[in-house]
Amino acid sequence: MSLYDKIQTTKDFIESKIASKPTIGIILGSGLGDLTHAIEIETEIDYADIPNFPVSTVKGHNGCLLFGKMSGCNVMLMAGRFHYYEGYSMEQVTFPVRVMKALGVETLILSNATGATNPGFAIGDLMIIKDHINLFPEHPLRGANDERLGTRFPDMSEAYDHKLIAYAKQVADESGIVVRSGTYVGLQGPTFETPAEYKWLHTIGCDAVGMSTVPEVIVARHGGMRVFAISVITDIGVSDVPVKITHDEVLEAANAAAPKMATLVTGLVKRINTLDPAR
Repeated sequence: MSLYDKIQTTKDFIESKIASKPTIGIILGSGLGDLTHAIEIETEIDYADIPNFPVSTVKGHNGCLLFGKMSGCNVMLMAGRFHYYEGYSMEQVTFPVRVMKALGVETLILSNATGATNPGFAIGDLMIIKDHINLFPEHPLRGANDERLGTRFPDMSEAYDHKLIAYAKQVADESGIVVRSGTYVGLQGPTFETPAEYKWLHTIGCDAVGMSTVPEVIVARHGGMRVFAISVITDIGVSDVPVKITHDEVLEAANAAAPKMATLVTGLVKRINTLDPAR
């Protein structure tokens, strides 16, 4: 079965379960499940029940699709994403984004937990992603291109939508939330970076590093979706003295910042619904 046919099969299954067409998609990173409480949930579907969907294997990722209302807008939310390091192909990692597009999603909002390489950042900071560097060993668009899904050579000059970034900064200012902005670099994982790798990544222009997001953003842009992404800084790699980090510590830091993230994302969705009602 072709990728296009798989997408249509999954779309048809999901459409049989939901009442409203979503226009905004949200993907939650590690420990950021607090945002699910901001949705008036109408339908919940476990990944295991969805045709062609992988199943998340990572602690801190719930593994279900939620459909409902947020700030008056129809949204679908992935509570748990898939990672390349889990052994999935890039097609599997990004498949949910393809399905979102097929269901009618026009704007994609992503969150993640990251390690900072910028010495001006602190644990618990929120960083709006303004650009990225792709250091994954595989590209999600490698192989034959299906023009029904997007153009062969998608433009990435504005991978992260400038208008959405401006909206988010307005929400942050009004809510008294301090936000940073910076460049995110995506690596395969699952190891956390060495001190030398952190130093090198900062040298090449990276402010924060993680193991997700970039493939999803590429596929979203391939499909013509607008993208906004934000990171929670959960660990710091800017010291010459090695600092040990565990996944449990990452989850703890992400959970602590989750209320701020929820405020910012719900405010952003409200602005999109108010200022860009046609979208």
